[in-house]
Amino acid sequence: MKIDNVSKSFGNNKVLNNINLYLPAGSVTAIIGPSGSGKSTLLRSINHLERIDEGFITVNNDFIGYRKQGDTLFELKEKEILKQRIDIAMVFQNFNLFPHMTVLENIIEAPIQTKNMKYEDAVASAFNLLSRVGLLDKAYSYPRQLSGGQQQRVAIARALALQPKVILFDEPTSALDPELVGEVLEIIKELALTGTTLVVVTHEINFAYEIADTIIFMESGNIIEKGSPEAVFHNPQHQRTQDFLNKVL
Repeated sequence: MKIDNVSKSFGNNKVLNNINLYLPAGSVTAIIGPSGSGKSTLLRSINHLERIDEGFITVNNDFIGYRKQGDTLFELKEKEILKQRIDIAMVFQNFNLFPHMTVLENIIEAPIQTKNMKYEDAVASAFNLLSRVGLLDKAYSYPRQLSGGQQQRVAIARALALQPKVILFDEPTSALDPELVGEVLEIIKELALTGTTLVVVTHEINFAYEIADTIIFMESGNIIEKGSPEAVFHNPQHQRTQDFLNKVL
């Protein structure tokens, strides 16, 4: 994945300022930084939930949200953007499960609708994923009957059902009670070993250190520091990074 000169403003507030990143296939990247630093906006830009003002994002050399004609980028229609999102799944901090559907129905909906998967195959895949996230016994429950940690694990299974190339996690534990955080982090740790490209915005600093190949520290829409967990946490090159880590570690 390549993020090239990406900028984004809301009114006069520039939330992303000329961001450049290259994230290799199979890499695990954790984005940390204070609230309001642009982390979630960057994540939402990757699958075109936010329209960027300048620059472009490519996954496997495909422009996300746009097609290129000559030197000009033209925005894709919503239907075409939805197709791209099959390859770039997102797990939200508030789960975003369909409340009127069972856990099983939540997981099989997208593969059937977007990949024309046969019902029987989608169900078999869903049961396999539920077993993987430790929720096989909750297949016929509704989201309201689950704890926050269980709902987030279902959301991860739902993302995996599309076999995406990239999974984006936006503060996946921030809406959870502290005692439920660990069960979700364990699932993401397992995913980090599978070769799927993961980009995780998180406040869980120790978790970021444990799973990521690359740590990115953002502030005020800028990438202040980028490097291995060892380099960023033990030998930061910028005083602002050190100040932030002193407060959160």
